[in-house]
Amino acid sequence: MTPEDLVEIELIKHLKYAYMRCLDQKRWDEMEAFFTEDAEASYSAGKYSFSGRAAILDFFRESMDRHSFLSSHRVHQPEIRLTSTATATGVWAMDDYVIDTASNLTIHGAAFYQDEYVKQGDAWRIHRTGYSRTFEEIQLRDGKSAPILTASFWGTGGRSELSPRKS
Repeated sequence: MTPEDLVEIELIKHLKYAYMRCLDQKRWDEMEAFFTEDAEASYSAGKYSFSGRAAILDFFRESMDRHSFLSSHRVHQPEIRLTSTATATGVWAMDDYVIDTASNLTIHGAAFYQDEYVKQGDAWRIHRTGYSRTFEEIQLRDGKSAPILTASFWGTGGRSELSPRKS
């Protein structure tokens, strides 16, 4: 691995960290620059799949763009591999915590992202992204209810059994 390769890997890390920050801060317009126009996303082991940057961003707007939906997504342990001067792959561990006050729910989970990146000009972009859950659990925010497991890599193949809330 060359020093130049390490610079490219750091740029890819920066892209993924910015993606997570903008996801939690609901900065949809800023996120547009992170994806190729023909990007594909497959979240929760394919439960939520989208083709095209616009469809991915529309999903975020429709499912997360309300004040009652608060999230914290953290990625770590990146395994980034440059596959050419303009392509790369990445595996990321992810932990997330969501509070949905409108549904009176807390969602907590972990997953592994599988990404493909393309360098366009001087910038890396996400060409494919998605994750399979290691686990996901929900809990009513009533102080009495026990958590309910809604996804498990071993039990559901990493696919959530949680039904999305329509706002």
